[in-house]
Amino acid sequence: MFGFLASPKTLRGKGIMGMNQRNGRYIGRYNPRRLYPLVDNKLKTKIIAQEANVTTPGLIGVIGSQVEVKGVVDMVKDQPGFVIKPAKGSGGKGILVITKVENGRFYKPSGEEATVEDLERHVSNILAGLFSLGGAQDVAVAEALIKFDNAFDGFSFEGVPDVRVIVFKGFPVMAMMRLSTAASDGKANLHQGAVGVGIDIGTGKAIRAVQFDLPVEFHPDTQKELKTLAVPGWDRLMHLASSCFEMSGMGYLGTDMVLDKEEGPMLLELNARPGLAIQIANGEGILPRLQQIEQLGDEHGMDVAARVAYSYKHFSRNV
Repeated sequence: MFGFLASPKTLRGKGIMGMNQRNGRYIGRYNPRRLYPLVDNKLKTKIIAQEANVTTPGLIGVIGSQVEVKGVVDMVKDQPGFVIKPAKGSGGKGILVITKVENGRFYKPSGEEATVEDLERHVSNILAGLFSLGGAQDVAVAEALIKFDNAFDGFSFEGVPDVRVIVFKGFPVMAMMRLSTAASDGKANLHQGAVGVGIDIGTGKAIRAVQFDLPVEFHPDTQKELKTLAVPGWDRLMHLASSCFEMSGMGYLGTDMVLDKEEGPMLLELNARPGLAIQIANGEGILPRLQQIEQLGDEHGMDVAARVAYSYKHFSRNV
């Protein structure tokens, strides 16, 4: 829909928001700098989520110094599976997923074994800031493995699919599902080759799908027809996304959520600088929706339920 040769005038006419406008008008205006540490640090995000009774993946432990690296195996050896990631990481970097632990051996989603030395080296690299924003020293967070909902069987390859919702002033305004592929190495990052599926705000159903910014109809690895995707528990997920406004204090926010087959929707992380590819996945610009919310002003008096209902009414494509 948005060709590489489309003129700036054409893109503006379709309501497409560019990076400069996102940074200046929305991120710079609505996201207080003092609150960035709560969002940029996944451990701090988990803490404020727990305080707000927002469900997140279970915390196994934290490795905060090089002297603790040797203890990582004892920390995770009795888990059926786990994830180790940097607290200050971005773009999916530095996330190690172990889906099976058997006889003291650790296996990645691909079936490849990760040795004890691999785990310790990975944690050491996290602490050194190899994956963190600006290369700052970091801590390693070990979390319980998400048991993703069976409704997504065939929609993702060697990874847990997640739902990105852009929330503006507490209103869910645009959503997509990110499906991992072989090209993305099991990660749900679009720039690495994951599939982005635009999701209708009002129904939780697929609108269209893209990979590397080009339309696709089937998952490249499983051949699952992408237009059949429907997210279960959508209403609860929308309320969860909307509540992250009060929880974080951020006006323009990307909420990344997963669906666990036992726990239901849970918050994975928050993003104060969400990317713009969600517009390509939806085949629609986000600006008109943001401007409509701005016109409501700050005295609308809507709570989470009312904001979600407003988004259902005004932003649904009724697919």
